[in-house]
Amino acid sequence: MTIIAPSILSADFADLKNEIKRLDEAKADMIHLDIMDSHFVPNLTFGPAIVKAIRPYTKLPFDVHLMVSDPDSLIACFANAGADIITVHAEACPHLDKTLTEIRRLGCKAGVSLNPSTPEDVLEYVLDKVDQILVMSVNPGFGGQKFIPAQLEKITRIKKMIDTRNIMIEVDGGINALSAAEAVAAGADILVAGTAVFEGGDYAGNIAALRQN
Repeated sequence: MTIIAPSILSADFADLKNEIKRLDEAKADMIHLDIMDSHFVPNLTFGPAIVKAIRPYTKLPFDVHLMVSDPDSLIACFANAGADIITVHAEACPHLDKTLTEIRRLGCKAGVSLNPSTPEDVLEYVLDKVDQILVMSVNPGFGGQKFIPAQLEKITRIKKMIDTRNIMIEVDGGINALSAAEAVAAGADILVAGTAVFEGGDYAGNIAALRQN
């Protein structure tokens, strides 16, 4: 069954505690937390204090996506704040093997994210230290963008590269009913969705619709 990870960037931040509870009740599988530093990407979101503040309101895994230029300086902060999975961008990690090793040492699952123009070859020598691969199907930084179809081929190639390893493929950006089905057919296990989950307020219905693909 496809795993649905709602991105709280589309949530009502004035009522974040209850938004987290609603996602839990709506049968979300995990909570996706986009951390942006206005340097690696052209937007600024929130830090570990917010993650820590909402941690008590759900037992769902916290999937922390570090879209930052210096992830190594923040990994421990987010691990201590309650992250279950920490994903870093290959483009921001000059010593990716070391970074992934540290994430696991801190007790979290380790993920690697690739921007649309980044080839999957960068994963080749770290696959045995990766629990999750996040394929960006839009250029990171803002919600509401259209899915980039060329990423479907990348998902398929990564699926083949993983072979029998226990690694999940996550896709983030422009997920709707059509792109969800295409991503899953290409090999995706986890779909990150913002607008597609929160639009209209029927979180349970929207999640169920995405999961059916």
